[in-house]
Amino acid sequence: MSKSVLLLSFAVLAAGAGLAEKTHVPKIDPERMRATVRYLSNDELEGRGTGQRGGDAAANWIADQFKSYGLKPGGSNGSFFQDVPMVGVRSLPATTFTFVPANGAPVELKNLEDYVTSNETQTESADVDAPIVFVGYGITSPANKWDDYKGYDLRGKVALLFVSEPESKDPNFFKGKALTYNGRWTYKFEETARRGAVGTLVIHRTDLASYPWEVVRNSWGAERSYLRLEGTPKLEAASWIQLEVARKLVAMGGLNLDDLYKQSQSRDFKPIELPVHLKAHVVSSIRPFSSRNVLAMVEGSDADHRREEAVLYTAHYDHFGIDPARAKGDQIYHGAVDNATGCGILLEIARVSAGTKPAPPRSILLAAVTAEEQGLLGSEYLGKHLDQLRVQPILDLNYDALAPIGIPEEVEVSGAERTTFYPEVEKIAKEFNLAIKPDAHPEAGHYYRSDHFSLGRVGIPAFSISEGLKFKGHDLAWGEAQSKDYVENHYHKPADAFVESWDFSGDAKLATFGYALGQAAASQSAEIKWLPGDEFETAQKKLKAAR
Repeated sequence: MSKSVLLLSFAVLAAGAGLAEKTHVPKIDPERMRATVRYLSNDELEGRGTGQRGGDAAANWIADQFKSYGLKPGGSNGSFFQDVPMVGVRSLPATTFTFVPANGAPVELKNLEDYVTSNETQTESADVDAPIVFVGYGITSPANKWDDYKGYDLRGKVALLFVSEPESKDPNFFKGKALTYNGRWTYKFEETARRGAVGTLVIHRTDLASYPWEVVRNSWGAERSYLRLEGTPKLEAASWIQLEVARKLVAMGGLNLDDLYKQSQSRDFKPIELPVHLKAHVVSSIRPFSSRNVLAMVEGSDADHRREEAVLYTAHYDHFGIDPARAKGDQIYHGAVDNATGCGILLEIARVSAGTKPAPPRSILLAAVTAEEQGLLGSEYLGKHLDQLRVQPILDLNYDALAPIGIPEEVEVSGAERTTFYPEVEKIAKEFNLAIKPDAHPEAGHYYRSDHFSLGRVGIPAFSISEGLKFKGHDLAWGEAQSKDYVENHYHKPADAFVESWDFSGDAKLATFGYALGQAAASQSAEIKWLPGDEFETAQKKLKAAR
């Protein structure tokens, strides 16, 4: 984007806020983003693992940048940090999984090749010997008149289920092609644990999960982090199994997995108890530790209550750290695109917001959050502990994995259309010559896979700002090829490493776009709400009442 276009956009924005010709805004600098991504993804930061030296170093460095820009601390006790109490759980080689049929020989599984598992109860040892029950998708959704359990008592059992949710082309039934939270593995573990299961086996299918087994193995094969237990039910064996392993398992009960998949598409489906037990010995190392969210703020100019409200920007700084068990190749998960790029954007928005004179009526809050790769844990803790913040968020704008490969002509803001702020989003996108495009892969459930979801589920209107697939100078097929290559060859792999030839002008454009959205939200008088009937509307009403 040219300097003249940037200035024009800011002038339009300032005029809408009643600040025409009075607002000073520093320019977003793509080279600063380049330097941030290069530093955060280099070997010295060791993949920014949660609870690891590199992750802590990244948090300290980001706090130093916030401080250097002149931002105020937004964390606990006048600091830039919010402590997030966690526990690291690593399944050890002594862990065993065996399928024991009522008749026939037991079948032992190989860890990482056939299955992955983690003990969510955060104990060193757990023994499971329980019948396996196929529960379809494991979903209960009154809004969709769907119940896979039909009153079945899951206590003391092991649930076997498919990832994702029933096939649909009807936007009024599980949102059609778009994945809802009911399809996410996090929901599956939460729901089966609520129902008393001791273990859960999620059947991996690449087409349903939207990522290959290697992503699951990389994510679950090393130490996993959890928020310290707060009384919610947890599984002793939260597990994934390979598709072919699932085929063998149901065949031991005289069933066919493809037939079970077809049965799972019906509202009439009922749980099927297999004549097979899971006998598992889950041995774990347990490591309590504290990670940190990094918080900074620009205080609003309104002397009234609006100063106590804030537009929140989020981006996660963590990745998967070092995996010494990798015998070949690079052991460092650099996380350059995912999500050093989001941090680069967050820091530039922070720097520009600090230099904006005068500040908007509402405050600007910036959060680099931890443990996203472990299940959105840093943002979950943030959303559950809003009372620890100096200001209260009224909107969250999130950045996660924006490949610096050129200037986008499209922007994805999935979830924004569910809020009363969407007309402003449309207006500002038009000023930036950005066509708003729907999620290119709604079946992947991206809305439920990044940190904005943690804020949305507690009631705060929230969405991510992402690139579309159309870039300046290239056709749509080129963008689709870049996206496919990233998912297949770089996503959650050591190969997500910094490339010196990257073009950060596109990330700068989306940073400027997000800055403009934030300034508009921080200046408008109207309350930003979820639209009537949205899944988060009730949570927002509860949040407002609690405040």
